[in-house]
Amino acid sequence: MTPIRQNCTILWDERNHAVVVDPGGDVDELLSQLRGLTVEAILLTHGHLDHAGGADELRERLNKIQSDPVPVLGPDRRDAFLLSSIEKQAAHFGMTGMVSVVPDRFLESGETLQLLGHDIEVRHIPGHTPGHIVFVDHGSRRAIVGDTLFRRTIGRTDFAYGDAPALIAGIRQHLMSLPDETVVLCGHGMPTTIGEERRSNPFLVSER
Repeated sequence: MTPIRQNCTILWDERNHAVVVDPGGDVDELLSQLRGLTVEAILLTHGHLDHAGGADELRERLNKIQSDPVPVLGPDRRDAFLLSSIEKQAAHFGMTGMVSVVPDRFLESGETLQLLGHDIEVRHIPGHTPGHIVFVDHGSRRAIVGDTLFRRTIGRTDFAYGDAPALIAGIRQHLMSLPDETVVLCGHGMPTTIGEERRSNPFLVSER
């Protein structure tokens, strides 16, 4: 989604209930993909515009379609300053159609969300942003990791609030502890697995 080519993830079950993770924009396209689905929640991994810039509009438009309100959940409250400045972020890149968002609830590391009949664990991994979180579905052996871990690389930390050592430490503690077969859905680019990154990611192999 968006000119930054960020991955927005839609999960749904046999009841046609869905969860949307990181709707950065292109809300018309998202709504077309969600046709026939009932959205239980919108989840945010962090506060950058390409991951959160469409969340407020999507929530508002879904609330007009569905009988039950659709909450925006996450990220950690330490990204509140980014969520409140999405218009400024967008102006910096010359982009339009992205707006700031106030979540219905910030999330905390260690809590478990019950969505689509699954227990989804929240884990805080700062470094790319201070309040970045990831979502781990142990039952499905799947992790939605935003901009923390990518195929053979890691997220950017060259922001004023970035912290490369914290990011690597968080990845090793909260992601590399998962089984090798865990599928990693990244914020950009193609999926990978924990086992593949354990074997080949130079940022992690060099830190053994």
